[in-house]
Parts: sequence; C-alpha cells; structure tokens
Amino acid sequence: MNWTDLNLPITDPTWIFLIVLAIILFAPMLFSRLRIPNIIGMILAGVLIGSHGLNILARDSSFELFGNVGLYYIMFLAGLEINTANLKKNRNKTLVLGLLAFLVPIALGFLINTSYLKYGVATSLLLASMCSSYTLVSYPIVLRLGVSKQRSVSITVGATAITDTLTLIVLAVISGIFAGTSGGLFWLWLIIKVLAVGALIICCFPRLARWFFRKYDDTVIQFLFVLVLLFLAAGLMELAGLEGILGAFLAGILLNRFIPGISPLKNHIEFVGNVLFIPYFLIGVGMLIDLKVIFGHGNALK
Repeated sequence: MNWTDLNLPITDPTWIFLIVLAIILFAPMLFSRLRIPNIIGMILAGVLIGSHGLNILARDSSFELFGNVGLYYIMFLAGLEINTANLKKNRNKTLVLGLLAFLVPIALGFLINTSYLKYGVATSLLLASMCSSYTLVSYPIVLRLGVSKQRSVSITVGATAITDTLTLIVLAVISGIFAGTSGGLFWLWLIIKVLAVGALIICCFPRLARWFFRKYDDTVIQFLFVLVLLFLAAGLMELAGLEGILGAFLAGILLNRFIPGISPLKNHIEFVGNVLFIPYFLIGVGMLIDLKVIFGHGNALK
C-alpha cells in the first residue's frame, strides 16, 4: 500500500487493525482522565471514526465478525461469572424481574405504536419487542469492580437472559408471520428444536468439559476447547431458530463450575475478551450510530 493510495475510508487490513488496536490502547487512557467509563469511550471512538463521523474506517465484515464474537463473549462471561447458588436461591425473584422487564415495555410500546403511531399489529409488536430486549454491554464494568458474584447481579443477569429469550421468541414468531409459516406446525417445530438443542447442550457440555479438563492440563488447549464449546452452543441455538447469545450464555453457566475464578484458564478467557473481542464489538456499535439523525431531526423518533 502506497501513501498515494491512502483514501478514506481506509480499506487496507493492516491499517484497519492498527487503528482499532490504537483505539483499544489509547481510548481508555484518554477517557479515564475525562472520568468517562471505558465502555462509553469505546462507543464514542467508534462514532468518531465511523462513516457517520470522520469516515476513517468503514464497518466492514471484520467488524461484523468481531462484533458478533464480542457480543457472544459478553454473554458467555456473564454466565461464567454468575453465582449459580444465588441464582437457584433467588430463581423466583429472577423470574419475576425478567417477566416484568419484558411485559411492561412491550405492552406500553405496543399501545403507543398502535394508538399514537397507527402502525399495524405485527409492526407494533416488532418495535415494542425492541424496547423489551436488553444486552449486558456494561457487564465488563461489573467484572472490573469485582461485584459479579453479588445477589443483585445474579438476579439481573438471569432476568436479562429471560427477557432476551422471550424477545427472540417474539421475533421468531413475527418472522414466521411475514414468511407465512406461523401456523401450529411452526410453533411445534420451534419448541421441538429449542428443547432438543437445549437438552443436547445441557447433557453433553458438562460431560465433555469434565473429560477434557481431566485429560488435558495445558491452559492454551483448554482455552481453545472453551472457545469451541462457546461457539458450538451459539451455532446450535441459531440452528434452533433463536439467537446465538442464548447459547453463549447457557454455555457460560454450564462451564461455570469447571473454571475456577482464580486460575490461568480464567485469566486467558478474560484477557482475550477484554483486550480484543469486547472492545471490537463496542467500537462496531459506535460506528452504527448517526448523531445527525438523533440530534439533527426533530421527527427522528416519529
């Protein structure tokens, strides 16, 4: 690549990766001085370099790939860090919080969309489901503060998994409506696939992990094995018709007891996620944001 060929947005893979690594390195230093959380800093950096900012980088397939990996990784870490004893003890509170966090936003959103915006039923339900879905984007802050084992965190993370599951079921139903396949067989086939995949993951993953960790004690090989299980669970859940984040979260919960909180393997997992995958995901999220649409048009939300 010659300097004369350097145009914006930059498309050379070497320079793209260099710029992203520089942001991951220097953005936390800068934003910590401004007392802005690193997560917000990464997203703002993505806004700045994206096509809606200085147009330094385009959101190409690498950002989509690492973005998906980063999102899966956040959900996996949440499952890995969750206090399963607290989760079992407070399962009723988790269920109530999850249902309320799903039902209240989707009900209010549906009423507003149908009565005020005059949208149809399917469109209103789709938009309302966006309000009832949550992601654990801020979870790295919880990890950094060392409060991931607290009861309130366990309840919140479990409730988030419930809301995401229900929201993804709604999205699957809406997709079936538009595809004309939302009859009784659609529901039956969806339930069978989800139950089959869930049973496969729950029954096989702990046994595989127990056998593998006893046979191989090299932390690098163990780390690669954990990654394989993580993305296998995500891929199987997508084959069942739901999103891979649920599979990643389930894999984290199932591997929870096999990975000690203080161990070289746990350090490998957190290091790779916090240094590369999660920052890449956050920068990619920032590149999707168009501040002109948000602040420049009064009817942006209409």
